[in-house]
Amino acid sequence: MEKTNKTVPNKKIEYKEFETERLLIKPTSVEDAEFIYQLMNTPKFIKYIGDRNIKSIEDAENYIRIKMLPQLNDLGYSNYSLIRKSDDSKVGTCGLYDRDGLDGIDIGFGLLPEYEGLGFAYESANRLKKAAFEEFEIEEIKAITSKQNISSQRLLEKLGLEMTGTIKLPNEDEELLLYKIQKNRLQH
Repeated sequence: MEKTNKTVPNKKIEYKEFETERLLIKPTSVEDAEFIYQLMNTPKFIKYIGDRNIKSIEDAENYIRIKMLPQLNDLGYSNYSLIRKSDDSKVGTCGLYDRDGLDGIDIGFGLLPEYEGLGFAYESANRLKKAAFEEFEIEEIKAITSKQNISSQRLLEKLGLEMTGTIKLPNEDEELLLYKIQKNRLQH
């Protein structure tokens, strides 16, 4: 994914893409709108992550432009689409987020239902955790999850994050579990 650098005309900025054994991890773009529309309307996404009011592919395009791309342009990382190498299927998303109401960078993930339980969330989140510490020079990663989302809690713990308390995000009623990991705790 490239964009033109406004300070140096005709110079392209290339955003980092990542790879694991089974996945390509690419910055989400407007071309992913149909996939984002599908993902954000799955029952688990709405239950555990929240209803983003994405009622059409056009809504998804606008969400990507307004919520995802500005952070990618500002920080060099944001939301990533997960593409299975074996058949180019988009299986989910994983990202590093500068989230309102949370001091620091948050790691998050979501999968289409048919790809849950296959290790894709761990594989992508572990790769982005490594990138956060080694390439983006982030000192601490946080994560938030619903008290009812046991599978997410287990995955965060498998990634080495520790539950440190609870938090309520702005304009939200639900108290969420807060997890953290420091750069110096990165395990290879």
